[in-house]
Amino acid sequence: MGYGELIIRNYDAQNDRVRVEDLERRCEVGPAERAFLFTDTLGDPICRIRNSPIYKMLVAELDSQLVGVIQGSIKLVAIHKPPKDLARVGYILGLRVAPLHRRRGIGSRLVIKMEEWFIASDVDYAYMATEKDNEASFKLFVDKLSYVKFRTPAILVNPVSHRMSQISSNFELAKLKIEEAESLYRKFMSSLEFFPNDIGSILRNKLSLGTWVAYPRGQSWGYSESNEGVPSSWAMLSVWNSGELFKLRLGNAPLSCLMYTKSSKLIKKLFPCFKLPAIPDFFHPFGFYFIYGVHHEGPLSGNLVRILCRFVHNLASKSKDCKVIVTEVGGSDTLRLHIPHWKLLSCSEDLWCIKALKNEERNSLLELTKTPPTRALFVDPRDV
Repeated sequence: MGYGELIIRNYDAQNDRVRVEDLERRCEVGPAERAFLFTDTLGDPICRIRNSPIYKMLVAELDSQLVGVIQGSIKLVAIHKPPKDLARVGYILGLRVAPLHRRRGIGSRLVIKMEEWFIASDVDYAYMATEKDNEASFKLFVDKLSYVKFRTPAILVNPVSHRMSQISSNFELAKLKIEEAESLYRKFMSSLEFFPNDIGSILRNKLSLGTWVAYPRGQSWGYSESNEGVPSSWAMLSVWNSGELFKLRLGNAPLSCLMYTKSSKLIKKLFPCFKLPAIPDFFHPFGFYFIYGVHHEGPLSGNLVRILCRFVHNLASKSKDCKVIVTEVGGSDTLRLHIPHWKLLSCSEDLWCIKALKNEERNSLLELTKTPPTRALFVDPRDV
C-alpha cells in the first residue's frame, strides 16, 4: 500500500488545535512495566513553550491526516566553552507520532525540520531531555541523529499533603523583590550550566510565584553587591506554578504505589492521629509547583534549604489542585541530599542529550560532554 507525500508545516491554532489534542490522546500509551504521566494541555497545545523567548510548533500531515507534532524553543544560556561563555540553544520537546504511523521516519523528519529552523535562527546547540530507559527516543536522537549524552540530572518529586509542615522558629524567611532576586542569581548562579540569560523575564513571569531566602534568626538580611549584610548561612529558591499551564495524570502506576495509596487513605480515615503520609490522588488531572534556582551558602545552608522546601510545601497545600512539588538538580549535585522527595515518585536519572549545529562548535561539544559534571545545573522552569 502506498502513502502520499509527508507535509511538515507550522502549527495553525485555528485549524490544528483539536487534531493535535486528538493525537496527544492517541499517544497516551505508556510502557506496560512502569508508571507514566499523561499531559492535559487545557486546550492550548503550545502551552509548554509559550513562555519561551522564541518558539515554534511543527505538525506533520500524511494524506490529510495529522500524524506527528514537535515543539522547539530558543534561548541564550551559559555554556562554558572557550572563548565565550554564552551559547544560543534550541530545546526540542513534545515529539509525538501517531501509533499507526510509527517506524516510517516521521519522527526523524520532524526533528530535522526543527533543527533547520534552529540553524536559520543562529542556534549553536540543540538539546533534548528524555527518560534514561526510553529506548525509542535514545535510538532516534543518539543512534540516528548524532546527539550525544550530556547530563543526567535527577528529578525529585515530593507529594503535597494537607498537613502543614513545621518550620523551626530558629530561622527567618523573607520574600525578595524581583530586582534583588535577579541580582542574586546573576552574582551566584550565572556560571551554572544552562543558566538563562533572560533570568529577569522568568522571575517577572506571572507563573513565577516568588523568590524566598532563609537565614538564622537573630541575623538580618541586607544583601548588597559587596556581600555586606549577608548572613553567615543562607539559602534561596524560586517557585513556578506549572499547574497553571497544564495538568498531569498518572497512568499504569506500580502495584506498590496503588497499595500504599489505598492503605494510607484507609489508615488516615480510621486512625487520624496516625501520621502515615498519604499519596495524593494522581489518577485524576492535577497541578504541580516547580522549584528552581536553589542556591545555598554557609555551614547551616543545607538545613535552610530544607526549611524553604517545607515552606513551599505549605504554600502548595493551600492550592486546590497542586499535588506534588518537583525540582531537578544535577546528577552529582549535593542539593538532592537536602531536598525532601519520595524515591517512589522521583527519577534518579533523567537524560539530557545535545548536538552541535555549527562546525566550529563540534570540538567544544566534545570537551563539554567529556568534562565531569562538577558544576551545578540550572533547570529553566519554562523547559519543564
